[in-house]
Amino acid sequence: MSEVKNNKLKKRIFDIIQIGNKYDFPSRAFDFLIVTVIILNILTVFLSTFDQLERFSVLFTVIELSTMAIFCFEYVLRIWTADLLYPKLGKFKARMRFLVSFDGVIDLLTILPFFFLDGFIVFRMLRVVRIFHLFRVNAHYDSFHVITTVLIEKKNQIFSSVFIIIVLMLASSLGIYSVEHEAQPEVFSNAFSGIWWSVSTLLTVGYGDIYPVTVIGKLIGICIAFLGVGVVAIPTGIISAGFVEQYTKNQQSDVRFPDIKEVGEILVDRKSGFSGISVLDIREKYNLSIHVILRGELTIVPVDNVKIKINDILIVKSEKIEKAKK
Repeated sequence: MSEVKNNKLKKRIFDIIQIGNKYDFPSRAFDFLIVTVIILNILTVFLSTFDQLERFSVLFTVIELSTMAIFCFEYVLRIWTADLLYPKLGKFKARMRFLVSFDGVIDLLTILPFFFLDGFIVFRMLRVVRIFHLFRVNAHYDSFHVITTVLIEKKNQIFSSVFIIIVLMLASSLGIYSVEHEAQPEVFSNAFSGIWWSVSTLLTVGYGDIYPVTVIGKLIGICIAFLGVGVVAIPTGIISAGFVEQYTKNQQSDVRFPDIKEVGEILVDRKSGFSGISVLDIREKYNLSIHVILRGELTIVPVDNVKIKINDILIVKSEKIEKAKK
């Protein structure tokens, strides 16, 4: 009996510390607590660098100790409940899987600097990693989810545009080095100097610390400056178009369960609570009858044991209405 209670307690703690269930008040409150603690911790680190605030050093130390205690406690809880996060693995394997996962590494790197603040500089630099802890929390909410979804969906186009930028950068750096090395051997001493110039010119920053003085070099600079405008516009246009597509898809598919009168369409995202659960669970919990699952180019028959994935589109109908008609 005690084991059953322990399992229930463990499951409840797992539900609370997991992110994104906005229908569970303790879970949502825990998310806001963690965000507050992270911001407070980072703010303390920033303020402690000001000599004028040295008189508050004791207060900063107390705040950092308190926030780090919360980080450590959360880290232990996540390790303890890792077998629920990876139910197909054993307890040991699940915990090891969490430790090497993105969330586990970020959590560990959030804690490490506190114990090595007076040690190697690499550990002191890891303070910055605490900021990335916010990404893990924000990734399950609407705004950040849209960004990550767009980047994932458009990754091939983005990689292609980055490849074009790299090719142009290398070509322009070698070109400017070839024509400017003799005129400015101390400035364009090697190909890396050309890379620095090509990056600042292609990205339209133009620091002015390195610039061509020969006629051919200036012509190359003009061409690269014009190409830079177009190169920067390529990934910007891809990402902008992705945002428009995603918001349009959300507006067309963002049908909440009580609002479904006849047949509705639901886009599965992290906030919907559908990801990872079965068709049967959705029917029993939300009184929704799933008729079709659209997954990319696939059309899936919604049998009871089919698991729903993020970005699935569900064609649903409320079972309450069906029963009322009967």
